[in-house]
Amino acid sequence: MTKQPTLTKADLIEEVLRITELPRKESETIVETIFDSIIESLQKGQKIEIRGFGSFRTRERRGRIGRNPKTGAKVEVPAKRIPFFKPSKELKDFVNNAEPQASAAAPVGGDSPRP
Repeated sequence: MTKQPTLTKADLIEEVLRITELPRKESETIVETIFDSIIESLQKGQKIEIRGFGSFRTRERRGRIGRNPKTGAKVEVPAKRIPFFKPSKELKDFVNNAEPQASAAAPVGGDSPRP
């Protein structure tokens, strides 16, 4: 089985660097700021909506009784919040479209014409 290629944070920084022609440090700051803002908003329980991409929010996962796979002993798993991403219809359409979209040519958000 072949491993799928993975887009990393470093790859995103390289893409910002390539498109904006800003210095590397500024490109890193842009990417880090976006991720930090999303994380901070989720920690506060806020919903993040990025038009044409999707929305992030947290969901409550109930506590439950689990099992330790090694010993088989019952273990109490506490309730917790988990991040949840819901893709937009546009993102689903782009993913299912055979040819990749040129992200530099088309602006992200509600201003772009719909296919």
